[in-house]
Amino acid sequence: MLLRYFPVKHQKILRLSLPAALNSLLDMLQVITDLIMVGRLSAFAVAAVGLGLQSLMFIFAILTVLNVGTSALLSRFVGGGYFKRASIGLSTLLGFAFVLSLPAMGLWYFFASSIYRWFGTVPEVATLGADYVQMLTWMMPFVFMKLVFVSALNAAGDTKTPMKVKLVSIALNVVLNYLLIFGKYGFPELGVLGAAVGTVIVNIIEFSIYVALYLKEKTPYTPVWYYSKNLLQRALKVGIPASVERALTFGSFMLFTAIIAHYGTEALAGYQVGLRVEGLAFMPGIGFTIAAMALMGQGLGAKRPEQSKEDVLLVLKYASGFMFLLSFFMIFMPEKIVWLFTNDPGTIEEASLYLRVVGFSQIPLAFNFVLSGALRGAGDTKRTLKINLVSLWAVRIIPGFLLSWYFHNILLVYLAMISDTFVKAVWLWIVFEKGAWQKIRV
Repeated sequence: MLLRYFPVKHQKILRLSLPAALNSLLDMLQVITDLIMVGRLSAFAVAAVGLGLQSLMFIFAILTVLNVGTSALLSRFVGGGYFKRASIGLSTLLGFAFVLSLPAMGLWYFFASSIYRWFGTVPEVATLGADYVQMLTWMMPFVFMKLVFVSALNAAGDTKTPMKVKLVSIALNVVLNYLLIFGKYGFPELGVLGAAVGTVIVNIIEFSIYVALYLKEKTPYTPVWYYSKNLLQRALKVGIPASVERALTFGSFMLFTAIIAHYGTEALAGYQVGLRVEGLAFMPGIGFTIAAMALMGQGLGAKRPEQSKEDVLLVLKYASGFMFLLSFFMIFMPEKIVWLFTNDPGTIEEASLYLRVVGFSQIPLAFNFVLSGALRGAGDTKRTLKINLVSLWAVRIIPGFLLSWYFHNILLVYLAMISDTFVKAVWLWIVFEKGAWQKIRV
């Protein structure tokens, strides 16, 4: 394997980061498979699915409680060699995930159709979108508990298992979408609704695979059925601020989408496609973020904060290099990438403009990903909440509204957006260098 030619420290980083990055990439591909395949139906279908996926990010903001709480808590136990406590923590968080998913599922099912009315979309988009989002809500219990399994494996340094599971599930998702969207081989032609049905089925199968691995003791954790109020409180102490941060972030993104919606259906569809393509570029950064969270927690659990900092800085170098490389494709050949999602000329033009602008912010975005992840892994989620909240509103949302209202130029709106990325990168670097995260207890 090529990794053996790297220094030992680099091998550790890459063995964690590369499978995690590939898993995140596959996760994003699974999500945007719906967008790619309905892109052959109409611009209405693209806008409906794109806005539906973005609106579901509010649900995934809730999932941040589980993701960050599980990672921060279990990585410290693993780093300190307390595997029995880690197993109890996993059991506790699995039960909590199931309970948490039920009200989220019910609320979102009944409020899903309102999303499209709030954004003033045309009736065709609203009808398609409501059916799509309501069907997706049925996968929530399985997604919530699956995320706990994935976060627990990542915290223990096992990023390969989630990658392998995702390889199987994404292939199945493509097949199911083909059969159900277009009505092939005797299956009903469900269109946009078919994409949602396929995604629900795939998530149920993914969760079932993790349960089987867990019960057969094929994971680093011992299957136990135990609830610890203390461990849950410790996980929530870290996870809730991170979840609030994510919810406010997605809320601001929805407000930003409201700005874009005023420029018409093609601009909205182009923005949604651009977000999905940019999401692919995020994947190396997210993979390295997962590594930073795990290594930070493990180092602190082993009482070696200097090792944590050294590991995070090495992760940051790799993340910046990868995302710098990807920025070239976004800046110089966006049309060729966007064509995979849609053949509508107006949508292609709008999405390409978005990608060219955000291509210039990929390196500071790497700083945002890795340093935010490292601080969360240390349990410093209140500080990341403050940074993201202030920067989003002061640099992105308010200037974006003002520029749109005064100049009615979508390019200026996008420039306000990437300015926020640069500001957060500098702020997070200053906080990380000061080192107050070393004194936080989880």
